[in-house]
Amino acid sequence: MKFFENTQVAFSLKSDSELERAYFLFKMIQNQPMVRIGTAVTNFALKAHLPVEGLIRSTVFDHFCGGVNEEDCLTVIDGMYEKGNVCSVLDYSVEGKEGELVFDATVEKILKVIAFSQDKKSIPYAVFKPTGFGRFGLFQKITEGKELSPEENTEWERVKERFHEVCKAASEKNIPLLIDAEESWMQGAADDLLEDLMETYNKEKAIVFNTLQMYRHDRMSYLKALHQRAQEKGFYIGLKVVRGAYMEKERRRAYEHNYPSPICADKAATDLNYNEAIHYILEHKKIALFAGTHNEESSMLVMELAKKHHIAVDDPSLWFGQLLGMSDHISFNLAKEGYNVAKYVPFGPVRDVMPYLIRRAEENTSVAGQTSRELNLIQAERKRRKL
Repeated sequence: MKFFENTQVAFSLKSDSELERAYFLFKMIQNQPMVRIGTAVTNFALKAHLPVEGLIRSTVFDHFCGGVNEEDCLTVIDGMYEKGNVCSVLDYSVEGKEGELVFDATVEKILKVIAFSQDKKSIPYAVFKPTGFGRFGLFQKITEGKELSPEENTEWERVKERFHEVCKAASEKNIPLLIDAEESWMQGAADDLLEDLMETYNKEKAIVFNTLQMYRHDRMSYLKALHQRAQEKGFYIGLKVVRGAYMEKERRRAYEHNYPSPICADKAATDLNYNEAIHYILEHKKIALFAGTHNEESSMLVMELAKKHHIAVDDPSLWFGQLLGMSDHISFNLAKEGYNVAKYVPFGPVRDVMPYLIRRAEENTSVAGQTSRELNLIQAERKRRKL
């Protein structure tokens, strides 16, 4: 698509050496056996406490992550905002840790991010995952409609308190919260909780955002039901709309547990579902949209529909989002035209962020054409720069 083909804009922030590093990384990611071997070697090296963190930091970490803490990310954040008009969403990407102390520490971390983001136009949102605040198994048990023990009821009350604490701070400091979606077998509990939080904190504008993973074929009916409730109760809806990040896992579990897959039959069906959600949201008032997409067609659709419905390019209720280190041709070309664009900027200690980085590499290998598209764009820019 011509609009997104301007590689000079897309890679304007990258030095020649950073462009070469990106080319090398995506070449590696394109090679599936290499990703598998690299993952195994990295995991082994970290578990054996081998001195590999410096190497990881200077290659894959610095391409896909902002830094080890909030302050460390400022170089990336300020660079994108000042030179490319692209904002950042600080994403604390330490995954898979559980325990009450860990959950409380994550709340403190998100509160710190909210405070850090206040008064910085370059950081318009904060973000977290539901399982950062509570046990996956607890979300799952509630989603399945099973009775909780007295201890689990107390545990769930603590989870709700954590959500309220963060939402209250976000509301007071006027920093909207993007809450990620996770696996379908735990998501029902998160959806119900987030609807209650929207009712409490979204009275005047969208502060609490849930995430719709549109590879789930039930999400359009969920969106319509949510909209109905919002109209009845008088609150704004905030939605991040993505295609989804757990497709292989979802299909495998459905097969193993012998229930119908919640996932659309194919990529084309997911694309249709995604686009239908975009249509619905932009046709209705009082729904704020954060379009998380690496898809050029969907990005164009959002632009066309915004124009059709007389939504200004810089309307605060319409944002585009991509991940740091990917789809710069979408992010920076949109921002150049005045659209609100934010990059998800993962951060955290190198060792702790590795599960996130490995998942990112694996997703890249499984999304058809994603890596080759990145390579083609980088190659075009290398050619333009005569590298």
